Amino acid sequence: MTVKALIASFTQQEDLNFLLTNRIPRAALTRFMGWFSKIENPIVRDFSIALWKLFSDLDLSEARKTHFSSLHDCFTRELKPGLRPFDPDPAIVASPSDGIVGAHGKIADTELFQVKGAPYSLLDLLGDSALVDQHRNGSFVTLRLTSSMYHRFHAPYDAHIERVTLIHGDVWNVNPIALKRVERLFCKNERAVIRTHLATGEPVTLVPVAAILVASIRLHFLDMVLNEQTRGPVNFPCDVNVTKGEELGWFEHGSTIIILAPGDFTFCDGIAEGTRIRAGQALLKRN
Repeated sequence: MTVKALIASFTQQEDLNFLLTNRIPRAALTRFMGWFSKIENPIVRDFSIALWKLFSDLDLSEARKTHFSSLHDCFTRELKPGLRPFDPDPAIVASPSDGIVGAHGKIADTELFQVKGAPYSLLDLLGDSALVDQHRNGSFVTLRLTSSMYHRFHAPYDAHIERVTLIHGDVWNVNPIALKRVERLFCKNERAVIRTHLATGEPVTLVPVAAILVASIRLHFLDMVLNEQTRGPVNFPCDVNVTKGEELGWFEHGSTIIILAPGDFTFCDGIAEGTRIRAGQALLKRN
């Protein structure tokens, strides 16, 4: 058995995995990682990336750059041009990021779920009753980004961004083990609520959720990084038009994006729990 396989079998033990990734000083470790990842020292960089490869399936062959200034630079890497083409069909809502499809389906009035048998409410997630009404009986899909994936996310359609709301919270791990054990986890973690409307008028909301080691979300159209250090107003009015495929920002490690769409959108063929999807692939379609 290889070292990587041994580590994988060790960390896949649920009790141990939950202990190592949650029963620790989550916020302090996340702040440390934010500082450590930006150290621009070749020894620190090379050791960190080598260790990361040992614990994951990190593949840098798609990266635009071949050398990185820091671990953070590697986390937030761009890809070579043309590797994530976006579905051109105007009826398609494309995946905003690489990810693994998690819980998805119809919203039962205002209730959705993080895993089977673990419901949570739109109001707890969004914190705004008017926005809840826009997505009542709609559709939702959860995309989980692992640490080794491409961390940038893009506009899944031509849209108008009208507001971003930062909701401060915890930094629980968002892996399947934690989702089974922590009730309403997405409603407890730091997250941003990005309100948009399609060019055809339908509301679609993106909710990037932070997690342990990744409590920072960069949004280009605000020209800022949102995290627990963000002070002052947490509502950011916007008046920004974006085109499908346009880069919106990045996570500084790996986490989750929840997409909320109206009820007249259905899932495209091949969308099933556990499916790996790439940014630009067809996700939802207007009936």
